[in-house]
Amino acid sequence: MPTTEEIQRRVEEADAARGAKRSATAARVGDLAKRRAAVAEQLAGIDRELGDVIAESSDVIEIDELARFTDVSAADLTQWLNSRKATRPKRKRATTGTSTAKSDARQGVTTTDTPPTSQLPTSTERAPRQADALQASARVPAEVA
Repeated sequence: MPTTEEIQRRVEEADAARGAKRSATAARVGDLAKRRAAVAEQLAGIDRELGDVIAESSDVIEIDELARFTDVSAADLTQWLNSRKATRPKRKRATTGTSTAKSDARQGVTTTDTPPTSQLPTSTERAPRQADALQASARVPAEVA
């Protein structure tokens, strides 16, 4: 029967081997994830460039014709073109009180129930209410013997 010290030594050896394998696995996964992120970034750049080239040449060659010449599917070409359009920032429209009111009316939002900002409680006024709610939820009825 092994001694206590021998048992501890065996456990430490087993843990050391497992720890080394875990460490090596984590390092390898981290390296591969970094490589993947770099390649994905390159691929996204190529996709954007493809979309730009297709869009710029749309006046001289159509998608179907380009697909025939390149043996690249029209679906892929269209996807690159459309994804390019989707990533462009949208223009912001100037908002006025009437357009906001119309938008709210369409969405069923009423603004009459909302008090002006000056009437809203400040964070210091809300704090006691929140503390009271926490205390109330923490109360547990005690058994009476």
